[in-house]
Amino acid sequence: MEQLDRYSDLAISLAISYAPKLILALVTLIVGLWLIGMVVRLSEKGMARSKTDQTLVSFIGSLLSWGLKALLLISVASMVGIETTSFIAVLGAAGLAIGLALQGSLANFAGGVLVILFKPYKVGDLIEAQGHLGVVKEIQVFTTILISVENKRIIIPNGAMSNGSITNISAEGTLRVDLSIGIAYDADIAKAKQVIMDVLQSDDRVLQDPAPFVGVTEMADSSVNLVVRPWAKVEDYWDIHFDVNEKVKVALDSNGIGIPFPQRDVHLYNH
Repeated sequence: MEQLDRYSDLAISLAISYAPKLILALVTLIVGLWLIGMVVRLSEKGMARSKTDQTLVSFIGSLLSWGLKALLLISVASMVGIETTSFIAVLGAAGLAIGLALQGSLANFAGGVLVILFKPYKVGDLIEAQGHLGVVKEIQVFTTILISVENKRIIIPNGAMSNGSITNISAEGTLRVDLSIGIAYDADIAKAKQVIMDVLQSDDRVLQDPAPFVGVTEMADSSVNLVVRPWAKVEDYWDIHFDVNEKVKVALDSNGIGIPFPQRDVHLYNH
């Protein structure tokens, strides 16, 4: 009974001694996380007002958040009574062990730094990387986030982005639209080319520099195939792709130029 009383007194003494510290540490943690969120948001808004590249804004914001949270954790630990120096040493040892275990994450961090430095793409670019096609929405510390043409969210590690091949579709601002139009063998090729060129020149979205091109590309089984290559701004690519196909079909029909379908001649012999 006396031993139980002694343990009870010790527990009460510890509670009286450490409860205020724990409460203060908990309050500091909650308020600190709220302040960190506010600081990160204000810094991102400030960089946005100064017209800093959006790619750099999101990356610095993410990095700032991680750094401030690490400092907050050290401060809270010291308030509880943990020696800061020993805590930092423990964190260093833990960081080394975690670093060895999470080499991929460190590679992703290094990849993010390389992406920011060399800028193979930026927020808003349409890119193809790691087998995915999408618009860059955000470049974070460890990952790059794409939004696909189907509005799917794609998350790719920065390590793979920095070491793999990347096709930046919108980097130059313009794209060539490649179309193939088949006409009948008995059709007037020169007239067909002129009809298609008239369609391209009448569309304000088709760029005239570089100039659009129409030429014969193949003598196929059932048709003479013409390659049609208008140039367009990146944002007009798909509109031109679909609209030019439709307008060319209507224009060829109205000019009596047939678009053939696959056919085969069958010869019957009586023996």
